[in-house]
Amino acid sequence: MTNATGNISDQELVRELAELMIEKGLSEVEIERDDFRVRVARQTLATVAAAAPAPAVPAATAAAAPADPAKAQGAVLSPMVGTAYLAPEPGARPFVEVGATVRQGQTLMIVEAMKTMNAIPAPKAGVVREVLVTDGQPVEFGEPLLIVD
Repeated sequence: MTNATGNISDQELVRELAELMIEKGLSEVEIERDDFRVRVARQTLATVAAAAPAPAVPAATAAAAPADPAKAQGAVLSPMVGTAYLAPEPGARPFVEVGATVRQGQTLMIVEAMKTMNAIPAPKAGVVREVLVTDGQPVEFGEPLLIVD
């Protein structure tokens, strides 16, 4: 549905953004053009699984892992809501793997948002200690993607 100027109506834009959120499993999406901005968000409820006890984690592993990966030193956070891709195309080798040495500015992965591929650069030189997302996983703004020490 378009208006007299040939632009999509506000209501139709919100509907399309809501459909995109459902399709990609996102909790919010935002678009901004010139002085026009639309943000669509949905409230998600956290569910608690009480049926099975959590598997035992060895004490050494539990002590070594930070409680919140986003606060880990060297955590690279997603700058946007989108879908994370670890390789430049399906079937290709990943940009980086655990143990890889990276240089500042090197592409670590891609986050697709609104059909735009956004390279996520290494904020500093170091070694990839942990990749916290899987290929094709939806990610939120500020979500930790990987850790570079």
